[in-house]
Amino acid sequence: MRLPPLPADQWDEVTQKALSAMRDADTNNALSTLAHHPALAKAFLRFNVHLLTSSTLPARIRELAILRVAHRRDCAYEWTHHVSMAKAQGITDDQIAAVRRGEAADTFDQTVITAVDELDDKSQLSDETWAALGERLNDQQRMDFVFTVGCYALLAMAFNTFGVQLENAGTAGNNVE
Repeated sequence: MRLPPLPADQWDEVTQKALSAMRDADTNNALSTLAHHPALAKAFLRFNVHLLTSSTLPARIRELAILRVAHRRDCAYEWTHHVSMAKAQGITDDQIAAVRRGEAADTFDQTVITAVDELDDKSQLSDETWAALGERLNDQQRMDFVFTVGCYALLAMAFNTFGVQLENAGTAGNNVE
């Protein structure tokens, strides 16, 4: 662990305000790690909260995409937290296992996985994948999709680099990055 979580009793008013966008921040290792840099946390969390709560992207699609990013980036913290969120969106254990393999029984779910892989590999979507996403997503939703994949790739990079560890010896909570 390169940056250990900063205990909530060490947060000053600026830090508390910066992290207030997320609830129960003191029990979350990701947010407690971001507490080391309140200005960055405040700026980033505003964007991240948009993706989690105000995005036009359907939550189920968001969670499939985030799981694929977490798997590809080998980010246990992000994976574990988002498995519970995916299940809350009706994604089954079998579908979650398929995400790891880069597979999906549903054609559109497979398009989502392919899109994540393309963005992660090439930093762009092929015309074919853009069009396939457009069969169910409008332009704003496709924009939110691209930004969601990019945001969670960045988070995986940060969590892996900082050494953010799971809370409670591997038991993930419901509040996530």
